[in-house]
Amino acid sequence: MNWLRGVLLAVVTALIAALGLGYVAFARGVERTVPQHPLPEADAIVALTGGDADRLTTAMKLLQEGRGRRLLISGVNPKVRDADVYQVLDGAPELIACCVDLGRQAQDTLGNASETAAWAGRNGFSRLIIVTDDFHMPRSLAELRVALPQTQLIPYPVATSLSTPGAWQRNPRAAMALGSEYLKYLAIRAREAFLTADRPTETPPAA
Repeated sequence: MNWLRGVLLAVVTALIAALGLGYVAFARGVERTVPQHPLPEADAIVALTGGDADRLTTAMKLLQEGRGRRLLISGVNPKVRDADVYQVLDGAPELIACCVDLGRQAQDTLGNASETAAWAGRNGFSRLIIVTDDFHMPRSLAELRVALPQTQLIPYPVATSLSTPGAWQRNPRAAMALGSEYLKYLAIRAREAFLTADRPTETPPAA
């Protein structure tokens, strides 16, 4: 039984090492997360609620710049009034009235993906700018790619304190926050791999 215990110990050690290395890569990736320049053309913009108001004001700025024809604010709390959201956006009333949609069905990132997919489908959008916090972007894109496999997703991360170089090494709270986000990201990637593996492969037509 000693050999079995040794094998199990080796497997556990390898898993811990892999998780540790993956976490470091994830944290460093967040540090390097910045908007693309120049920003590719897009049909519309999607802002995922959560965190502070920077996500919403950033998305509104992109709409005002003509980076997309419409803006979806996904995951608005049903208890929040439309007027309160519009006040946070701080945009031209006529632009808000014509081109801003409030999604109230999503309660988490998975819900954001479903809500965004339904909205994009109704409007015929195939290129979307995604606005969310920098540390939340990897998980958001992973969820959205499952729901929108044929859609071009253009990340537009909003800078937070968690992307400050070395923050996860110096600040235990930052390290824990990134660790929690990393585990959620891994869970999504595992589900994505399962769904891909479970998807039937097409049989090529007979010659």
